[in-house]
Order: sequence, then structure tokens, then C-alpha cells
Amino acid sequence: MPTRAATPDDVPAINRIATAAWETDYPDILSRETVKDGVSDWYATEQLESELVEPQTLLLVSERGGSIVGFIHATWTNAESEGYILRLYTHPDHRRQGVGRSLLERTCADLFERGVDRINAMVLSANEPGVEFYERFGFRFADESETDIGGERYPESRYVLDDESQG
Repeated sequence: MPTRAATPDDVPAINRIATAAWETDYPDILSRETVKDGVSDWYATEQLESELVEPQTLLLVSERGGSIVGFIHATWTNAESEGYILRLYTHPDHRRQGVGRSLLERTCADLFERGVDRINAMVLSANEPGVEFYERFGFRFADESETDIGGERYPESRYVLDDESQG
């Protein structure tokens, strides 16, 4: 599955995928207004375009049939040798087709190649499919904190994957 670095031209598709995913995944977790506020905060054009030029940020997209069907957003720090998967979404119409796994595999490989020893994946604690996805990939639960979405606080779980080649 073709996976590549995102460009400014991809920003509308990323926003579209995030909106569709949040509306599908979170109806029992987030209100419709909170979804709208969260997507406009986290996936605003200016926000995404600024992420594209950050030196320690990966923003990758996956394409199928000439359309973007998924994306992943990750960062890392050299000082701590840790990577962070902040967001990973596949458009609901393209789930269970290996899009998310392809994006996650590529991102983990890229982060480990950059010297990261541990990758942290953040997921809303109530997002059972998201939690199961990371666990199937080999991530293990580390802890829980809170994140702000649209002015509301929600439990967020952190899952970790260690670079086995470093052991």
C-alpha cells in the first residue's frame, strides 16, 4: 500500500478522514459538538501545515486508487530517545484492509531508524477498537492521563512498544 510523506495539498484529505473517523468512532464517547471542536482544533489547515515543517515530525498518508485513505502523525525526541504516535486514522470506508497497519509499520520502522528506543501511542481510553489495534501490534499499556478535546477532559491511555533490537 503506497505510504508517503504528507504535503500541504493533503491537508483537506487529512481533515476529511479525521472528521469521518471521529464521527464513526466516538458517538458514544464525544458529543457531536465536541467532535466538531476537536477536529477544528487538531486538524485545522494552519495547524497541519505547521506540523509538516517541524523537523522531528512524521506526517504520513496512505493512498488507494489515487485518494488518501489514512494518515498517521508522530513526533520524536533525541534527548529521551522516545517517539510519540499522536494520531492514526483510516477512513471508515477503508478499514480492515491493512491501511492502519501499513502506516503503523512504516512509522515504527522510521522512528526506530532515527534512534528511538521506545514508541508511545496515545489513544482515548474508551476507544476500544483503537486500544485493540495497538495491542495486536504488540504495544503494551503503560498508563492513563487526560487530554483536552473541545474544552472537555477525557481519559487517554498510553501504550508503548520498545525497540527489541536495542535489548
